[in-house]
This record gives sequence, structure tokens and C-alpha cells, in this order.
Amino acid sequence: MNTLVFSREELLADHPFAKPHEEAGYTLHGGFLADGSYHSPKCLNREPAVAAWQDQLTARGWPLIDASQDMLQRASFPNLEQEVLLLKHGMGENFWNALTVTGFTEARGRALCEFDAPDWQDLITEDISQTCTGHLHKGLMYAHGADEGGDPDIPEKGAHDAMWFAARDLILGKDAYPIPEIPDVVSRPQEGPLFPDLPETNSAVLGILMNVLMIELRAEAFFSFCCNVLRHPETFLDRKDDAEMAARMIERIRIDEAIHVGYLVTTLSEMRSFTFKLNNGSTKPGNELLDPVWNELVQWHGYTVYDESEKKTYEALKPRVLAQENGEALLAEFDALATK
Repeated sequence: MNTLVFSREELLADHPFAKPHEEAGYTLHGGFLADGSYHSPKCLNREPAVAAWQDQLTARGWPLIDASQDMLQRASFPNLEQEVLLLKHGMGENFWNALTVTGFTEARGRALCEFDAPDWQDLITEDISQTCTGHLHKGLMYAHGADEGGDPDIPEKGAHDAMWFAARDLILGKDAYPIPEIPDVVSRPQEGPLFPDLPETNSAVLGILMNVLMIELRAEAFFSFCCNVLRHPETFLDRKDDAEMAARMIERIRIDEAIHVGYLVTTLSEMRSFTFKLNNGSTKPGNELLDPVWNELVQWHGYTVYDESEKKTYEALKPRVLAQENGEALLAEFDALATK
């Protein structure tokens, strides 16, 4: 098997699982090997493929784009101390809502399974048959969607949406509160195509890849926050075992997400190294085409969306806090714990 060229079947192949993944009444994707370690679905060849494509790219002198948490300059809201304060006073709705919204948002990712990803070779002058970009339409985007919202071919197994709900149910209960409003979009709003010099479909897909990568980075910060809340010594005192199981569930999602960040970083880094054919018949280096748009998206996801979300969350949370016994004092304590 060529280590740089893979079939769709190879990219969607599973490890030989010895034990299925079942928790909190949910049958879930992925599984456990004979040694008890959890492994993500469809990663037998997907992980080594992405690693090989990254090695090839860096050997050509092109670095991988930055996809670290340093790109996110805003802390979670509420922050850890504020969330712990709410939970200590019996106010679990905010945390329940956050887990619920995340589950519904993950479910939408299944749309990537039905997305007709274009073959980028028509737009790129270099041969991309042995690259990550050249495999987007050969199962990579499908596998991503299946991880998020469930594989349409295996409907009996839940994916990240069900895993977030399972973690929520373990600690707070399935129907503890009404389902909150689910945001319509989590991508940067825009007027017109991000890349007007490219065909409309390619411009849309490239925008999706960039936005989804930033969403994955924001999700990584949320994983850490949730696990810290669940394992905090002052939370869920009467169900520590359930809280630990919920944290492990989220850590498995985190394991699954690593390959998403991996292939997205690889694809966008490769595209920076390619030469693109434009609508007007001319060509343009990929880094000159992508970098300005990427920098704008980093600014929006790293700053703007956090500020907007914090304001909206505080406005919804404030009356619930004030409705508690000694609500004014509780709100003052909550505000005093704000991240400076």
C-alpha cells in the first residue's frame, strides 16, 4: 500500500476493536482494543495517512499553520471559578445548557457526510494525488461528519452528539432543564464568497474548512474547561464516580477530534504551498490567496465570537442568579471572579 495514496475504504477502516463503546445507556462509535485503550472510529489508516502527508509537506519546506490554543485570546465564560460557584449553589442549568448546545451543534456536523466535496486538482497546478487535499473527496470529510453527528451507514451507533448528551445525563440528568436555544451558525457571518477569484463551490468549501478548524480549536478549550469542572473537588460531591465517567467521555471526544484538527491543518497548510488557477485564467500562490482570509477568521473566532457570546450568556444568567436566595450577594461574588 502506497503510504501517500489511499482508497476511500482504507481511509474509513476501523481498528479491530475487542470491546464496543457503550456508556450511560448509549451505544457509541469507536471502541476499545484488547489492552483496554480507547481508539477513535475510522482511524486505522486515517491517522498514519495524515502523519505521512504532514511529513511530506514539511520536507518540502512548508510549515504547518499554527493551530494552537495561543490563537484563542479569550477565556471561557463563565470561567472555572464562576461555574463552580454556580454549581455549589445548585445552579446547574448553565452547565447543562452548555453540554446540550454542544451536543446539538456536533449533530449538525453530520452534514459533512452528505457534502459533495470537489476534486481540487482542477484548480491546482501541482499534482495533488499524494496529498491530504487530494483525499478530501475520498472519505476525509465524510469521516469527519460521521465522527460528529453519526455515520449514516451505522445509525445504531451514536457519535459526538450522543457522547455529549451521555456526559450531561450522567451528572445532571437527561431532562433536568428545558432545551435551550441552539445557535443557528457558529461560523463567521459574511456577505458574498470568501474567495471571489475561485469557483463558488470551491470558495464555499475552503471557507468551511477554515471555519471548522477554528471551531475545533475553540472546542479544545471547552474540553479542558468541562473536565476541570467535572473533576473539581467542590463539584458533584454526591456523584464523583459519574462525574469522572463524564470527564472520561469528554476525553474520548477529545481523542477523536485530534484527527479532525490534523487533517484540516494539513489541508490548509498544503493549499498554502500550491498554485491556484483563478477564474480570470491567471494563477496565484496559495499563501497569498489564503493568508488574508485566514487571519480575519482567526480574529473573529479568537476575539469577536467570545465577546458576543459572553454578553449574551451573562444577560441570560443574571436574572437566574438574582432569583436565588441572597441573589445580589451571589451575583457580586460571581462578578468578582470574572477573568480580568
